[in-house]
Amino acid sequence: MAVKYKRILLKLSGESLMGSQKFGIDSAMLEHYSEQIKELVELGVEVAIVLGGGNIFRGLQAEKSGIERVQGDYMGMLATVINSMALQSTLEGKGVYTRLISAIEMKQIAEPYIRRRAIRHLEKGRVVIFSAGTGSPYFTTDSAAALRASEIDADVILKGTRVDGIYTADPEKDPEATKFDHLTFASVISLGLAVMDMTAFTLCKENNIPIIVFDINETGNLTKIVQGEKVGTLVEG
Repeated sequence: MAVKYKRILLKLSGESLMGSQKFGIDSAMLEHYSEQIKELVELGVEVAIVLGGGNIFRGLQAEKSGIERVQGDYMGMLATVINSMALQSTLEGKGVYTRLISAIEMKQIAEPYIRRRAIRHLEKGRVVIFSAGTGSPYFTTDSAAALRASEIDADVILKGTRVDGIYTADPEKDPEATKFDHLTFASVISLGLAVMDMTAFTLCKENNIPIIVFDINETGNLTKIVQGEKVGTLVEG
C-alpha cells in the first residue's frame, strides 16, 4: 500500500516510556513502540525518532534542587541518551537496523551528528534515533525534534502523546474539552494552544513542516497516519 509520508520524525516524550510506573522505563512500552515502528519500516517509511528524558530527569525542574539551569539541561540530555539506547536495543532485538546519533559526542555508544550521514542512514532503511537534544542548554527535545526534522527534510512530525489530539483544554482535567481535527499554525498561536514550545513551533511554521498530534498508545495509529488516514490533530499551513 502507498504511503502518504515517506520520511517522518517521531517525537516521543520520556514520560510515555514510564507506562504505569512513576519513573524509569517500562519494558512493555518499549515493546509497544518498537512493534509499531517496525511496521513503518516494513512499509518502506524512513523513520527518525527523538525521545524526551522526563522519565529520568527534567532539566527545568532541576533548579528547585539547587542544580543550576545549564547543568540541569545537560543532565536532561544524558537522560535522553539512556532512553534512546533502550529503544535502540529493543528495536534491534526485533531485527530493525538502527543508528543512534548523539548531539553530544560520546563515541563509545553513539555516532556524532552529521547531517548527510544521518540522511544516508534513512535512505538505507535504518531507523535513526537522535539523542542528547540539540546539544545545547535552554532548548527542549521538542526544539530538537523540529530542528532535526527541518535538517533531514522530514515530511511530517508525528508527536505521540497520551491523548488523541489537540483539545480546547486538557481532556484529562476538563470533561468539556473538545478536540480539533485540523488547525493552522496561526490559529494555534491565536488560541494559545500548547502543541510544542514556541521555539519548536516557530521552526515548524517557518519550514512548513506539518505536525500531527496523536495517541501513541493506540495500536495501529502510526501505520494509519503514514497511510493517509485521519488520526489525531493535524497542524499545518
